[in-house]
Amino acid sequence: MGKSSAVSGSDMPGLEALIARARADGAAGEGKGLPPVEKWNPDFCGDIDMEIRADGTWFYMGTPIGRKPLVRLFSTILRKDEDGRTYLVTPVEKVGIRVEDAPFLGVEMNVSGSGAAQVLTFRTNVGDVVEAGADHPLRFEIEPENEGLKPYLLVRGRLEALLARPVMYDLVALGEDVEIDGRPMFAVRSKGAVFPILPADQLEAFRS
Repeated sequence: MGKSSAVSGSDMPGLEALIARARADGAAGEGKGLPPVEKWNPDFCGDIDMEIRADGTWFYMGTPIGRKPLVRLFSTILRKDEDGRTYLVTPVEKVGIRVEDAPFLGVEMNVSGSGAAQVLTFRTNVGDVVEAGADHPLRFEIEPENEGLKPYLLVRGRLEALLARPVMYDLVALGEDVEIDGRPMFAVRSKGAVFPILPADQLEAFRS
């Protein structure tokens, strides 16, 4: 009869073993930290019909995964490899998934300190809290379609968070003119690092 609009764990028989192994490896346990996926080298077991959309929503077989704890669980065993693809990884298997843009979405920003002592802390849609800095840099792209600004934060490994538009506006409001390699740049600071957004002479065109 009626089809559920969200996928729960019991609706995903093809993933039950993967979910069980991820939980057994401590991915879901609070206070245990993230599993060491970068150290695991299991065999590639093929792709599964799972996708992370640009707005941060996870889909399995075309249906949104509605259970936040399940999304959080999967997010802890994500890994992006040198081939540019993103995988779910356990000690015994590696399966490929699709990522429309970035695997995470930055949904909140906190600012502490000022000037060179300023620290920008971000929260992702799956609960990661990350301070931007040399180990977690910010980078910025201009969308070719509409010339909109897209900021990304490195969360861990090669996995990034695309900053949501309201967060992006708050971030740009903190920008300042900084000379980098002899060129005036519009940039932001965090934890002593400077992250260029775009050349200062392009700022007015971007704002318009």
